[in-house]
Amino acid sequence: MRDEVDDLVEAWARERPDLDLGPVEVFSRISRLSKHLDLARRRAFAEHGIETWEFDVLAALRRAGEPYELSPGRLLRETLVTSGTMTNRVDRLVARGLVERLPDPHDRRGVLVRLAAEGRTAVDNAFAALVDAEAALLAELPAPERDALAGLLRELMRPFR
Repeated sequence: MRDEVDDLVEAWARERPDLDLGPVEVFSRISRLSKHLDLARRRAFAEHGIETWEFDVLAALRRAGEPYELSPGRLLRETLVTSGTMTNRVDRLVARGLVERLPDPHDRRGVLVRLAAEGRTAVDNAFAALVDAEAALLAELPAPERDALAGLLRELMRPFR
């Protein structure tokens, strides 16, 4: 079964027969899948009244476990954004009542960001919707092939750890 990447690779092979287009076959498909996944994520989150960036922060706090709080520095590492961006995001989430800022009991100058009850409900519901959306995207692959794909993608991610 052919897809648009086959057409793209075929055209490039005609124009640049000197290049090995194997990587293009893989990464063009990953790139296209990423766009579909991004759309599915945004829809799943929008159904629960949050944006992708909000989900990222709320999910980092939720994954931290009880009491669902992290330092701003840890949130930076978890979400891969700059400190200025994180400050803005936390401000906006505080204003929405999804998180709260608390003094850090171990550092008089520090603060902790804690997931509020409304934030926990929002992130839990959005995550369930995301899992459903992602399962739908993988529905055509049998479980052994999904497992093999996950393993191959893990190997591709190795240099970025």
